Amino acid sequence: MFAQTFCQVSISRICCVHKEWKANLLKKIDNYRPTLADVAAEADVSAMTVSRALREPGRVSEETRNRINAAIEKLGYVPDPAARTLAAKRSDIIGVIVPSVTNSVFSDVMNGIYSVAENTPYQIQFGNSHYSPIEEERLLRTFLGQKPVGLIVSGIDQTPTSKALLEKAPCRVVQIMETAPDPIDMIVGFSHRDSAVAATRHLLDQGYKKPGMLAARMDPRAQRRVEGFRQVATERGRWNEEAVVMTPARSSVTLGGHLMADLLSKVPETDAILCNNDDLALGALFECQRRGIKVPEDMGICGFNDLEMMAAAYPSLTSVRTFRSEIGKQATHMLLAALSGEGPAEMMHDVGFEVIARQSTQRRPG
Repeated sequence: MFAQTFCQVSISRICCVHKEWKANLLKKIDNYRPTLADVAAEADVSAMTVSRALREPGRVSEETRNRINAAIEKLGYVPDPAARTLAAKRSDIIGVIVPSVTNSVFSDVMNGIYSVAENTPYQIQFGNSHYSPIEEERLLRTFLGQKPVGLIVSGIDQTPTSKALLEKAPCRVVQIMETAPDPIDMIVGFSHRDSAVAATRHLLDQGYKKPGMLAARMDPRAQRRVEGFRQVATERGRWNEEAVVMTPARSSVTLGGHLMADLLSKVPETDAILCNNDDLALGALFECQRRGIKVPEDMGICGFNDLEMMAAAYPSLTSVRTFRSEIGKQATHMLLAALSGEGPAEMMHDVGFEVIARQSTQRRPG
């Protein structure tokens, strides 16, 4: 009976007990989870000081932080996020939803987000929607149930349910990867249509006459790139619907080769292609090399995103450079500014894009 009653009392309240003895006792009690008060007693500071050191380390002296960290290490203390959320009416979580965590494009975005947030009191939690609108809805409900301080969400094409959840969310929201005149809250990205327009104009300005396009995955951003290609090809009298090969399949270098072969079987006179990502462009280059098609003399190739491999390929591949890391950084800066009460300098930020011309499109008009 005594042992049961003893275990129910917070160890930190036992008076006149040597700290070393108490620390060892904590470890021996089965399933006992050290509390914030235990850490405070071990470090000889107040519980409020421990809480401040965990949430805002810069507001606590280095000597005090070292004592607190030593106590945490000694006791094996693990912060309870649920308790923090209950006490504060909201968590310190910033939820981030992206369609892929393995795609290099979104890896760069996530790195940008984390590089800004890592020295703040906020926790970044990533959710992978796998390009599924239903999974995005589920992730939104999960994050909102955790009372986040902010949400960063990819794209502008949410389902009506997801859009309603975001519009009613009791936290700030940043949409990323695109621009739009009517964002839910804040937005940072670039125009996928305009970037494809610029890339297609580049191909035609280099003297290519019969352009085509390879596109995979076909999420809304990919569709807008196809629209940009169609716009310019139509304006220049070069539009051929058969020269656009699309698939909902996941993009890969191998798929790029297959799509290129399919295009050449349908429209063999094609002399330039815009690919909606760099994997497809590299695969298309390999297929041209297998067939003895000279790049750029007989075929111009332009990718999208300008991943590192584009400059390393031979010949080097032209691509549309997108500023993925900058998007992540800017989105986080905007959210942090909103949380500080100052507000971001702008609610909509266009990071732009750049067509990086390389050897694969160096054909000249003639």
